[in-house]
Amino acid sequence: MEKKIIVTGGAGYIGSHTCVELVKSGYTPIIIDNFSNSEKFIVDRVEELTGKKIEVEEGDCGDYEFVKSVFKKHAEVSGVIHFAAFKAVGESSNLPLKYYQNNLLSTIIMLKVMEEEGVSNFVFSSSCTVYGEPDQLPVTEDSPTKPAESPYGRTKQMCENIVTDFSKVTKGFKGIFLRYFNPIGAHPSSRIGELPIGAPNNLVPYITQTAAGIREKLTIFGNDYDTPDGTCIRDYIHVVDLAKAHIAALDYLLAEKEDCLEVFNVGTGNGNSVQEVVDTFQEVTGVKLNYEIGPRRAGDVEKVYSDATKVENGLKWKADISLAESLKDSWNWQQSLK
Repeated sequence: MEKKIIVTGGAGYIGSHTCVELVKSGYTPIIIDNFSNSEKFIVDRVEELTGKKIEVEEGDCGDYEFVKSVFKKHAEVSGVIHFAAFKAVGESSNLPLKYYQNNLLSTIIMLKVMEEEGVSNFVFSSSCTVYGEPDQLPVTEDSPTKPAESPYGRTKQMCENIVTDFSKVTKGFKGIFLRYFNPIGAHPSSRIGELPIGAPNNLVPYITQTAAGIREKLTIFGNDYDTPDGTCIRDYIHVVDLAKAHIAALDYLLAEKEDCLEVFNVGTGNGNSVQEVVDTFQEVTGVKLNYEIGPRRAGDVEKVYSDATKVENGLKWKADISLAESLKDSWNWQQSLK
């Protein structure tokens, strides 16, 4: 039987890579996207990579009637992967109501329609930002969540709370929160990858745009942290590995007979400093980066990386792709955009 999966935000960076992996694993993705932060040609590229026509429903997940119509049109949906959300940390501080309305409402409406249509399997795109500045490293799923540093981070915490409360009163509901660390890289074909609008918010696209001459220079924010080289430490995970974690989460939910709500960190289990990322990029590409050390940036956590034990045991998933390979894929993707 065909296993249809609604993928909200499926034309975005992580969503598009997940759609490729869904098709490879025998699922049928149905994309919901309003293309406010993604490009339509990416769907064509997903079709090219999978050799399969991808159904796309263009609209907003905050529109109840639209979401309802999608579920009615595609009978017997097996589950939902919910990526759709605004995600720029800086912008969220300037436009908090935009973020609360979009990110919370889309999640509420998705759950409401799922309940009405009898769809029980839900994978939620969460974030390691829920941990804030951790007391101990590596971060486990039992690490306490801290007050978020931004409205964006708070929307992820609030959505987790909404799903948790919903699960307690909804018989048959099965959900997974995937708390991502730092997704980087691009599909090895260089046909899909990250497409930041304007100046990138994340390190690796800023590196590749600087290397390509789009940005004049890269600023490393602070080299006086309590880390081996003074720069912040993060857990960088290849987007294809991350996409495969969503397949593992779906497989788990569809095999699970009982109601459940699980949390899994999705990371490599290793931390790399910003300086290490810059040095590794220069090493694997042979491109010298124009960079400088600047002051610390408000809201930056000093170091955070995951304990991947639970996801490796529970979902039988493990990150396979190295930092060097990830950076090479990011650079190949950047060069393909010329």
